[in-house]
Amino acid sequence: MSTSVIEPGTRLAGRYRLEERISDSGGSSLWKAIDEILARAVAVRTFDPEFPRIGEVVTSARAASRLTDPRLTQVFDADDSGESAYVVSEWVAGETLEQMLAKAPLEPGRAATLLYEAAEAIAAAHAAGLAHLCLSPRDLVWTTGGTVKLLGVATDAVLGDRYSDDPAAEDVRGLGRMLYAALTAHWPGDEERSDLPAAPAADGVAQAPRQVQAGISHAIDAIVCRCLGIGTAEPLTEPSELAKALRGVPRTPLPLFAGLGTAPSPRPAAPKRPATPSTAATTQPHQPPVQDPPRPAHGQDARGPGRRARGAPAQHAQHAQHAQHAQPAPPAQSGQVPPPRGRYDTPPPAPPSNAPTIASPARKPANRALLGVAAAALTVIVGLGAWALSGGGSGDDHGAKGQKTDQGQKSAPPRPTTVKLKIQDASATQKPADQHLDGTSQKNPSAVIDGDPGTVWETQTYHSEQFGNFLKALGVTLTLSTPAKVSTIRVNCPASGGTLQVKIGASRAPGAMKAVGEQSCNGGELTFAANPAVQGQYVLVWFTRLPEGFKGKLNEISVSGTAG
Repeated sequence: MSTSVIEPGTRLAGRYRLEERISDSGGSSLWKAIDEILARAVAVRTFDPEFPRIGEVVTSARAASRLTDPRLTQVFDADDSGESAYVVSEWVAGETLEQMLAKAPLEPGRAATLLYEAAEAIAAAHAAGLAHLCLSPRDLVWTTGGTVKLLGVATDAVLGDRYSDDPAAEDVRGLGRMLYAALTAHWPGDEERSDLPAAPAADGVAQAPRQVQAGISHAIDAIVCRCLGIGTAEPLTEPSELAKALRGVPRTPLPLFAGLGTAPSPRPAAPKRPATPSTAATTQPHQPPVQDPPRPAHGQDARGPGRRARGAPAQHAQHAQHAQHAQPAPPAQSGQVPPPRGRYDTPPPAPPSNAPTIASPARKPANRALLGVAAAALTVIVGLGAWALSGGGSGDDHGAKGQKTDQGQKSAPPRPTTVKLKIQDASATQKPADQHLDGTSQKNPSAVIDGDPGTVWETQTYHSEQFGNFLKALGVTLTLSTPAKVSTIRVNCPASGGTLQVKIGASRAPGAMKAVGEQSCNGGELTFAANPAVQGQYVLVWFTRLPEGFKGKLNEISVSGTAG
């Protein structure tokens, strides 16, 4: 059955009912469909019978179905044995990175967090022998469920007929371009891969992010340059190396909803591009290539999906574009970045030098008699005040008059003093993914508050930084002696890597607490600042990803704030 005659309502394999065609190009179509057996939305890709690589796409999809990282789009089914070949995958609803950047660049801490998650996901794919090779801002989605999803691993390269002799280095460059875009809202890659403005370049090399957008730290700028070969620093060549580098820069927790909107920032002028039509919807389709790029020399087809790369964007998952593109930024002088504006665009105008001066009306001479009366009254008031201060009158009268004369001169109340808060006890806290619990962590949680740096609270050793998929998070909850406004938490973590998160709340339930920050362990003390201070009696310090060695360790933790 040809793709061209497949219509909404068609059922594939007796269970996948096609509802809406999202895209149709390059010899394949992407549909939103319903799995009638499991009663859930899915994405289904169908193919024209003449599409030359149906078998390769199905093979790569079956390989991708074995990936377990939750940040990679899950493939549910793939078949080419019947009349109509198809690939069924997870339906992902949310906002693509490209859609976010149509509004403004991301705050650097959030950009680092987003690409750290993407780098770890790609590293997991490479560990399984698969690659993406076609990464663009259209492939990274911040879902409505508050998670990161990467689309098209293994399959997009086959759809676009793309190859690479070094898949790891190619994916690092793709991740670096996405990080560049997240920081600057400009795209340093091929024009057809993104509708974002092109990155400013000199002699064919993109300018460093710090030259394009203010407020980017030297550390994250250096990581982007190492990914893209800007400058002379040693390049990054493995996704795992990029993930490790991003662990060492400040990162901001992502919000719990799709869209990372930030205030618009000034952008440099970018070369104009032909406008791309868009349609209004809540999800973004990632279009497959309209034309296949030239194929490599004979014999390269045998390299398999892990060796492929493609020239134009293709997508097996599903997100419709926003109805409107961002308005273009005002043009700046060529090669220059306009300075950021202050809170007000311009100061209020000064009056012109030739403006007429309006003279004040002349004052009439004061009545001498009235002046005399006023002087006499003032003398009486001063005398009474001196008599009261010297002890005249009753004690009650003195106090009342003292209050009256001090009105308007009250001193500011003393500011609360931040002190080290007393911790009553510590207990192990874990968020299981199944029925498995970590018994090791429950043995000595008090080691984090006993004042002895030599005692250590630790977990058991797992087979991955994600607790072997047995747990989602694991740590200790501190109970303060009394509720307080917590401002600073200092944690000594004798390990490196991983992700340590701190939460504060009036209840010990992790879901009821407020997250105040997360950092990677550095083998020493980490400081988490709550600004403004957070009211609560419970402080949770837990690993959401295990450090190196896949074993969590903590020793001394202290909490500072103000009581009450």
